[in-house]
Amino acid sequence: MTLSVDSPQHKKAKALKPGSRRPAKELCSECGLCDTYYIHYVKEACAFINQQIAELEEEIHGRSRNLDNPDDWYFGVNQKMMAARKIEPIPGAQWTGIVSTIAIEMLNRNLVEGVVCVQNTKEDRFQPMPIIARTPAEILAARVNKPTLSPNLSVLEQIEQSGMKKLLVIGVGCQIQALRAVEQKLGLEKLYVLGTPCVDNVTRAGLQKFLDTTSRSPETVVYYEFMQDFQVHFKHEDGSIEKVPFFGLNTKELKDVFAPSCMSCFDYVNGLADLVVGYMGAPFGWQWIVVRNDTGQEMLDLVMDKLETQPVMSEGDRRNAVQQSIPAYDKGVTLPMWAAKLMGVVIEKIGPKGLEYARFSIDSHFTRNYLYVQRHYPEKLEAHVPEYAKRIVGQYKLPQK
Repeated sequence: MTLSVDSPQHKKAKALKPGSRRPAKELCSECGLCDTYYIHYVKEACAFINQQIAELEEEIHGRSRNLDNPDDWYFGVNQKMMAARKIEPIPGAQWTGIVSTIAIEMLNRNLVEGVVCVQNTKEDRFQPMPIIARTPAEILAARVNKPTLSPNLSVLEQIEQSGMKKLLVIGVGCQIQALRAVEQKLGLEKLYVLGTPCVDNVTRAGLQKFLDTTSRSPETVVYYEFMQDFQVHFKHEDGSIEKVPFFGLNTKELKDVFAPSCMSCFDYVNGLADLVVGYMGAPFGWQWIVVRNDTGQEMLDLVMDKLETQPVMSEGDRRNAVQQSIPAYDKGVTLPMWAAKLMGVVIEKIGPKGLEYARFSIDSHFTRNYLYVQRHYPEKLEAHVPEYAKRIVGQYKLPQK
């Protein structure tokens, strides 16, 4: 649960030195908490030491997931979901720029004094550089997802020391769980949390291996995304889009690329954010928006006049595809490219779409991750895997240990 506000003990703690071993050891997701004196709370706050999603949902949203409702298993506590896109997209945005637009509106309307977001270093477009943005230009410089582990919470000391009282934090599940656990220590009057779904991040070296193994021109990739058409879309510097079928990825080569933390994560949909903006539950070309509480609705209301929206939809049945993919991934099966392309075309025509695609993605990753924890950290399995994830995994037949 969130820690009481009666003690500034954390100010006596010292951040860990760069490169030193983290309390979560191999499972550290580099969220940035240990780069600050908030390391004092790491044993309670770290998502990989103390999984506490249900308790924090109750505290943040007023209830935890209803385990009798399968939609709650998958999508978390929510008031509404929709598909949306900006009527006038932001140039250079990964999608249409909804996240950046919300952040800019909040800053311009003085709802917040700063926005925690992630730019990249001047030397490397894929090297994350967390900042507290105080201008729209700084927010725009952070557009486009960074597919590498990012220490967003490394700026927490700056927030408390600045005297800032109203803050927006943009982040992914492991970062947000740690943030929520220390929220009361930040001295804020109001915290807004805008989340993005997150799966399969990598170290910078792991990213390079993925690009080198998968793309025709790794040095010109601007960003990439695993999309609803069952292909990885790489955007290149010249604006061209390269598409590589999921089923043609070199699974054996790539199995060790993803961070152990991501292979042990069951918070794909960022259950502790106020508002979540992603793509996986929306039709192709649209974004998926999940309003989790009244604060999330307040944030979304700021930009509704700039959005084209439609109801969420769900089509197809993912279950057979998921069941067949479990042993295929486990054994590192890679199809010849012609077969992978053919399978991709067939699945795109008859396969899951909208929320059913989201369920497909969640099922595929949760079954994979459950097996990973079972095999590598069996002592953590019972406490670390949330009950909703156990329900999801329980729908499938898993390979023997």
